[in-house]
Amino acid sequence: MSAEPRAPRVPSQAHIAALAVGRSLAASARSAMQVVARGARTVGHATAPVTGVISVTGWLVLLASLVAFVVAWLLGWIELAFLGATLLAAMLVSIPYTLGRMHYRVEVALQPTRVVAGERAFGRLLVVNTGAKPSIPSRLELPVGAGLAEFIVPALPTTAEHEELFAVPTNRRAVIVAGPAVSVRGDQLGLLRRIVRWSEPVELFVHPVTARLKPSAAGLVRDLEGEVTKTITDNDISFHALRAYQPGDALRNVHWRTSARTGQLMVRQYEETRRSQLALLQRTERSTYASDEEFELGVSVLASLGVQVIRDATRVDVLTEELSLRTATPTALLDDTSRVAAASGAFDSMRSFVRERTKRRSAASGAHHVPGAAGPPPRGGGAAPPGGAGGGGGGGPPPPPRLSAPSVAIIVAGSEVPLSEFRSAETVFGADTQTLGFRVESGAASRIAKVAGTTVVTVGALSDLARLVGRVRP
Repeated sequence: MSAEPRAPRVPSQAHIAALAVGRSLAASARSAMQVVARGARTVGHATAPVTGVISVTGWLVLLASLVAFVVAWLLGWIELAFLGATLLAAMLVSIPYTLGRMHYRVEVALQPTRVVAGERAFGRLLVVNTGAKPSIPSRLELPVGAGLAEFIVPALPTTAEHEELFAVPTNRRAVIVAGPAVSVRGDQLGLLRRIVRWSEPVELFVHPVTARLKPSAAGLVRDLEGEVTKTITDNDISFHALRAYQPGDALRNVHWRTSARTGQLMVRQYEETRRSQLALLQRTERSTYASDEEFELGVSVLASLGVQVIRDATRVDVLTEELSLRTATPTALLDDTSRVAAASGAFDSMRSFVRERTKRRSAASGAHHVPGAAGPPPRGGGAAPPGGAGGGGGGGPPPPPRLSAPSVAIIVAGSEVPLSEFRSAETVFGADTQTLGFRVESGAASRIAKVAGTTVVTVGALSDLARLVGRVRP
């Protein structure tokens, strides 16, 4: 016999009431915790000027004093009571060391503010007593990069100055921040520390070592003024032909002389012109480089190519996995290369890196387009239409050539990237884009190889870069 289906259990009124009470109590507990948290934050902000003076050592001493008093009261040990009183007295005695106020003007300057890795850089700390009375000796701390410099400022008469010079380590590419300078007042045991900030931080840009390349990036860019294509468009510079007017055509393209002669409206057609644009990308995934030295070599290659392209006045976009570098001037680019750091897990392949960082597409060509590629119009004018087709007016000069996919895409990566990865990155762009790969491998023999349609340059030393670039022909 089959068992009869069991009727669903209907919760009792007591069970429903218990659930409602439980939810109400939980909501009340959450509200109470929020109120307590807000109150704690308010008290913390109000007492911050006092509690902020107590160092970690001071908090430990206060905790030890409290524990000693509690244990002495519970167990009746007078020795622990004396220990707690001694620790508390130490805190009270250290209070006078934090009293008083300095009247300083502190200046921190770096000379120079931009150096190449390995060059010497110096800093200057100037302290001026701006108070109406002589100052007492004090101690100033100045963070410099990952280090901390300490200076003892002697007693200074009114308007007197004290100067300190210090060296800045520049053996590696980085952005070194010096400051802010702070004065520290406190006891010798370090229980209390009163810190006053006197200056703003200043930056020292340690640029990567670069190689000097020949002008025009030694042939990396195919044209400077614009490359004429076989694509026909209604707006450009290179005249192609005339055709009959169609509804929707811009009146500025009407050629009025021919229209008057034929009795029919005729408009101009142009051959599309594309100005050179270079996309320069570096794969900064940490696992693609064999060592830190190899990563620095990659950054140097990126900076060397970018600086020369900017000097050639070619439109360029410089991208890493985390940064879009400024390209207005060589100095701006070098400043941003000082901030380039190794990434971890940002992209799973070279192709995904190139695709995502050159994400925007050109509406006309359908090829991937580098973001932020706006730039000045091409130097020089286009050819005049033959047979007098360029005269006769109609709305002013045509607009500059439109932007599409980059003319050349240069990808810099480490020795752990297989050559096939450079080939896969080439498929991101259209057929009009020439792809070049620079594979850095410290100590290896520099060479040039062809992987399908991609030229891969292996750079073993920065000194070989100029020679290798001179041999590359897109």
